[in-house]
Amino acid sequence: MKSSFRQVEILDIARREGKVEVEDLARRFGVTVQTIRRDLTELDSAGRLDRVHGGAIVASGTANLAYDDRRRHLVAEKAAIARLCASKIPDDCSVFLNIGTSTEAVAAELRHHRNLLVITNNMNIANTLAGNSECEVVVTGGTVRRGDGGLIGTMTVKAIRSFKFDYAVIGCSALDEDGDVLDYDIQEVGVSQTIIAQARAPLLVADHSKLHRSAPARICSLADVEAVFSDRPLPEKLQTACRSWGTEVFVADGA
Repeated sequence: MKSSFRQVEILDIARREGKVEVEDLARRFGVTVQTIRRDLTELDSAGRLDRVHGGAIVASGTANLAYDDRRRHLVAEKAAIARLCASKIPDDCSVFLNIGTSTEAVAAELRHHRNLLVITNNMNIANTLAGNSECEVVVTGGTVRRGDGGLIGTMTVKAIRSFKFDYAVIGCSALDEDGDVLDYDIQEVGVSQTIIAQARAPLLVADHSKLHRSAPARICSLADVEAVFSDRPLPEKLQTACRSWGTEVFVADGA
């Protein structure tokens, strides 16, 4: 396989899994570890991946992946996380669902819940739940972010402050080793912080790739959420921190 084709596949694996390892890639492609190291070095130089010890991760930066790329990323894992999260949300309650492909997956799992009031700043979520006759959907309003149908800005924040909801489901772009929940869009961060402040039980949904990424804006700490849902166990340091904060950690089976 030519290096250019191999590098395209390496990028695809990195986007799906969050991280690639030299020895694993060498086995997959039937080449030497030296060949893979050269590939990763070239991808790092091109700004496509960030080299780390033993492999590489999706390149950090100040901009998120395109919405379509995120929607196709770890689909089965997000679905498993969403099922688990939705199972913790009872009928007869109010819930806010934020912007993100993971929160959209949760919305899909709420289509058969009964007597829900759902508030959202995500047009995709509103459309998903509009077919549930047992669900009243309220859209916050705000400035439409054309890339993903999200609503952001001061109007959105003002609308959210009019509510006090039982649950809030938020996503993130990255989760660092200190337990800080991170994102790229400063305006979206302000919206997420308002959502957390207005929720009795904020819930975070984050697949394992978020642990291998970085983003410049801080939403909150895992100490500020009731529970985090992922598809793989958190690193031991984070698990210990969550226990001390009283933050529950749920790992989806069959992710």
